[in-house]
Amino acid sequence: MLPPKLVIDPPLLNTACPWATTDQELRALYSNPSTGAVTIRTSLLKGFPHDDSHHQFLFFSPSNPSVSKKPALQYHHAKGAGELLTSEEEKQTLKGSLNSLGYSPYSLSYYVDILLRLPPRIGPRGNKKPVIVSVTGSPADVNLCYDHIISSSASRSLPLAVEVNLSCPNIIDAPPPAYDQASLEKYLAALPDQPQIPIGLKTPPYTHEGQFRSLIQALKSAPGKISFLTATNTLGSCTILNPESNKAVLPGPGLGGMAGPSLHPLALGNVLTLARMLRSDGDLSHIGIIGVGGVSDREGFDRMRAKGAMAVGVATGLGREGVGVFDKILAGDVTKARL
Repeated sequence: MLPPKLVIDPPLLNTACPWATTDQELRALYSNPSTGAVTIRTSLLKGFPHDDSHHQFLFFSPSNPSVSKKPALQYHHAKGAGELLTSEEEKQTLKGSLNSLGYSPYSLSYYVDILLRLPPRIGPRGNKKPVIVSVTGSPADVNLCYDHIISSSASRSLPLAVEVNLSCPNIIDAPPPAYDQASLEKYLAALPDQPQIPIGLKTPPYTHEGQFRSLIQALKSAPGKISFLTATNTLGSCTILNPESNKAVLPGPGLGGMAGPSLHPLALGNVLTLARMLRSDGDLSHIGIIGVGGVSDREGFDRMRAKGAMAVGVATGLGREGVGVFDKILAGDVTKARL
């Protein structure tokens, strides 16, 4: 039996990112007619222990990666999407991002309460706009997250999906499970055999064929559970240096997950490879791909779609430009995408 389908129309949405953390931010994303779905920042059952001195974010110039502007973000944001870069020159130059952030400091219950208050919004072709609830934790925790979402939203007509984030590179002593087939299979085993709402996996950037094949083999162990993949998360172990001191800008070891234009070729290659592998396997051909990585204009959107993305996600572009980035990307006609 195939898992539930989800309509994302128009095929554009935000990803789980710092600018999808609060009630206000999510409402702004949800009310924007250019988003076909909204993704909530990845949450744990009880929230993530955020530390301002360690978990930070910066923008940098991909053409000169030693030059950056570093706003040390509070978990609730000193400034919102599109407000961190104050001049048009900064927005045009500092297009890359690097972060050592973890997950949302708010619990899953915080987000479920927001969902219960959101009125269903009708898209341009009559569909209701879905919300993707991104969660993580141990396999048992993820199972509890799914149950909590189902039980808390049973009386709501708001379409929901669950994204299991198995790819954050910034968690100490917890490497991304999606790089390891055995770990992936443990998470898949913990998911319901017949999910009531679509479930997807957020994957890290893969760099060689063995990683892709491990993912495919894991998915084949539970072909009826997964509806979509979100590819990709940020690329870990990257650093940006202060040009004056030649020291890392981020705190601690100075490493974080990179996103933005520098990630785009790798993310596009991941979408292309996954699309080919999924379409060639009859048991997995129903799985759609949300392509993520360095998209902030129509050209990037079209590239992702042309290589197999059923929808396209945006994070760094949202932080740099605000919700208006979705209107800019969708200038012109786009087609409907279905999971």
